[in-house]
This record gives sequence, structure tokens and C-alpha cells, in this order.
Amino acid sequence: MLKKVLIANRGEIAVRIIRACRELNIKTVAVYSEVDRGALHTKLADEAICIGAGPAKDSYLNIENIISAAKLSEADAIHPGYGFLSENGEFASVCKDYNIEFIGPEAATIDCLGNKSKAREIMIKAGVPIIPGSKGAVLDEEEALKEAEIVGYPVMVKASAGGGGRGIRIVKSKEELISVFKTAKTEAKNAFGDDTMYIEKFIENPRHIEFQILGDSYGNIIHLGERDCSIQRRHQKVLEEAPSAIISKDLREKMGEAAIKAGKAVNYKNAGTIEFLVDKYGDFYFMEINTRIQVEHPVTEAVTGIDIVKEQLKIASGETLSFSQEDIKVKGHAIECRINAEDSRNGFRPSPGKINFVHFPGGSGVRIDSAIYNECTIPPTYDSMIAKLIVYGKDRYEAICKMRRALSEFIIDGVNTNIDFQFEILNNKAFNEGVFDTSFIEKEFGL
Repeated sequence: MLKKVLIANRGEIAVRIIRACRELNIKTVAVYSEVDRGALHTKLADEAICIGAGPAKDSYLNIENIISAAKLSEADAIHPGYGFLSENGEFASVCKDYNIEFIGPEAATIDCLGNKSKAREIMIKAGVPIIPGSKGAVLDEEEALKEAEIVGYPVMVKASAGGGGRGIRIVKSKEELISVFKTAKTEAKNAFGDDTMYIEKFIENPRHIEFQILGDSYGNIIHLGERDCSIQRRHQKVLEEAPSAIISKDLREKMGEAAIKAGKAVNYKNAGTIEFLVDKYGDFYFMEINTRIQVEHPVTEAVTGIDIVKEQLKIASGETLSFSQEDIKVKGHAIECRINAEDSRNGFRPSPGKINFVHFPGGSGVRIDSAIYNECTIPPTYDSMIAKLIVYGKDRYEAICKMRRALSEFIIDGVNTNIDFQFEILNNKAFNEGVFDTSFIEKEFGL
């Protein structure tokens, strides 16, 4: 087993990883920016090292400073969490150069899957269903027009190096494509340093379904069932649940097999997520593989009883998976609400500031993943998510009722939050009936 892990992250995911390490008797090292000097993760870890100024580029994205902190503290592994450097192949490679275990897939795997057009090519060869579109990168407007004509409008112009909803444009006509393609290329270059684009058929009114996979260093890969992540605002997830209300046993088996096939195609190691779109006919298509722990991993943990972060640590320690696919049983229903410091009534504008008072909900089947506490300060420097509220019930109806109750108990004074907006979602008729898709928030709330 690993002896000491440095967590190259902050906030709730850093706290989550520290807790898993402590339960496995692994020492932890927190890193923090000057803005995060009083953050909870620095207080819970065995050691804490400042790695730079507030801006992420000077701290949580500073590979040299993070590696220096790992060497100084004699950490034998680094867990990147999500965001920041978690899907950075160069970072994984540098860790290896310094004989530090990177808790995630190999650098080569991250690089090939991080480029969406390359990932499509791999999945085509592996026989995984993909969204109709270009087989590889589309280099110029002329090629884009040809591909769009073959696929048929509407199409999506997507950045190969994109992520987090950025670098995506929906195009409904030939005339629109030329101007959008140029704009998207420029945006991709500025955001990711890579202006390579590709074309996909726009799947109307889809559900966003993802499968959690785990792979060890010996070729064993299993999946832990699906999560429904269709409740989104501008391609950003707001609420997730497991299992999905629309996935039948037969479809779950087919998608699970495809997810494992996708993982095996790249010899996947550690935790990863295969993301699919499911159309109104029940057909599913590969979108991408996220090569890291996901924000929404707790709902899968709730319905399977498997601690995914602990499994990451065990895999990184060289252990084989301790269970087979037949051992995985999905039981009950779980829902996660992302609690953000934002003004829901004013365009969801971030609302940083001091938290005067916080009261977390509790009771049977309620879990809070957070790093906030009374009189802590939410900086304007990073993502606005400050907590995740997860509930578990015997079925979807009980989980919804439990989430409503838990949201009503959640008190945060000092900053604006989206708690009331989450409550509106939980009381929406379409959501309660399970009749929704990725355009749900736009259709129901006009946002």
C-alpha cells in the first residue's frame, strides 16, 4: 500500500481523498495557494505546503511547484482529484519521471483520450457505437462542409481538446457553419492551445448517461453501472442520479459491455468514466472518456457500496481488483445536488464571500461532501461549487423525497447559493416523472 499521498487539489475533493487515505492508514500532504491558507483540506491533512499565489496557474496548475512539494514531503504518490491537472498527460508523465505514482491512467492514455477526435477513431476501431460524424480531425472550412453534408444538419462543431462544455457549437445550416467554424477554432486555440476541430451529428433531446469503470494494472476492467447526468445548464451538470430511470436491464447490459470494450481498447487503468448520449429511440452513442474521478462519483458509491477513491488508491498500490463484474449489484437509488455559491436569480453569477453560518442536513441516507465551515471565505478565484448533497433511498421516489427534505435543512448564510433552484428542480413535474433530457433546464426554467 502507498505510504504517503500528496493531493494536488483543493476543496471538497481534497477533503474526500484525505478521508479515504486516512481510512487506509496512508499519510497525506495537502497543497494550497495563498488564497487557501485557511482551507479545510490544509487542516485535515498530515502536512500542508503552500505552492504559490492565488491564481491557479501559479499554484494548482504549477507542475514544478507541485512536484517540488511532493519531493520535499517524500510523498510516493499524487492524487490529482478532478479539474486542474487531473487530465494533463504531461503532469502524469513528469510524476513518472520523478518516480512518483500518478493516481490515474497512464500519460499516453490521458493524451490519446484527451483529444476527442483521436478518441473517436479508437472507438470506431473497437466497435463502440459513436455519434455519426467525422472519423478524425477536420482541418478547414471546406472539409467541415463536406463532413456536415454527409452527416446531415443539425451538426455540432467541437474542439478536439475541449471539455467542460467549452469549444462546442450547434450548427443548423451550411451558411452558419462557415462563420461558426472559424469562431470555434479561434476559441479552441485560446482556451486549449489546440484549434483542431471535429464534426458530430447533433442528437436532439438526448439523455446524458455515463458508466463508471475501474481497471487494474493486470488487464481487469469492470463497470459500476450508470449515472444519469442529463440535468445540465449550458453543458454543466447540476444534478445527477443513479441508476437512470430510463435504462432497462437489457440496455444497461449493452451499454456496460460497450463501456468495458472502450476501456479495454486503451488498456485503461484506475477510475474512469465512459460518457454516452441516449436518443429518444433508445440508441446510445459514445461521447468521451473522462480520465479522472468525477464530481458525481458518490451516487455510484451509494448504490454499489464501493468506495471508488479507495479503489483508486489500491489500484495505484499495485493491487488487483477485489471483485468481478458478477459481484457488482446496483441497489436502491441515489441523487446528488451540486451546491454552488451563485446567484440563481441573476444569471447564476458567482457569489464569493464569507460564510457566516452553515448548517448541514443529516439523517439516514444523507451525505455531505464539502470543505466549507462557519466563517470560512469562498474565494472568487476558483469554481463556485462549495458542497455536494447526496441522498440514498430504496427507490427513486424515496430518494426525491429525501433530497427535498435535506435541501430544506441546508442553511448557508453569507453568500448566495443555488439551494432554492435545486429545490425547484426536485419539485418539477417532468423531473419527478423522469421525462426530461439535457435541455430540461432551458425548457422548464428558460435558463
